[in-house]
Amino acid sequence: MKQSLITGEMLVRYYELNKQKKEIELEMNELKDAFQSYFNHLVGVDHKGEITISGYKLQRQIRKTEKYHEVETIKRLEDLKMNDLIQVMKKPDDVKIKAALNLGFLKADQLDGCIITTTTPAISVKPLSPR
Repeated sequence: MKQSLITGEMLVRYYELNKQKKEIELEMNELKDAFQSYFNHLVGVDHKGEITISGYKLQRQIRKTEKYHEVETIKRLEDLKMNDLIQVMKKPDDVKIKAALNLGFLKADQLDGCIITTTTPAISVKPLSPR
């Protein structure tokens, strides 16, 4: 693995860029809200729209996703005797497993090879004194 030199300038630059990123994201979200509001008034809620100003085209697209209301759909399918259309998902119950371990009904070694541990590195740069 190549070892690199980390300098104070790099930390300052990262900190400043991260601060700018947050400010930019906030401003972009405010602009998006203004654009959505404009289109809501111009063409109505949930309608696509398009305008051209100063050589830029602003478009609003409407993406539609559908999913079944789980409780209601399962009840209806059961009433219709269409149980084959219902998935049965077996999943470990983390809360009950931890309780069984704590109460001694289950030993940790009985679950050897069953636990998946993931790690995610995260970078944080903060000034030692407030800016």
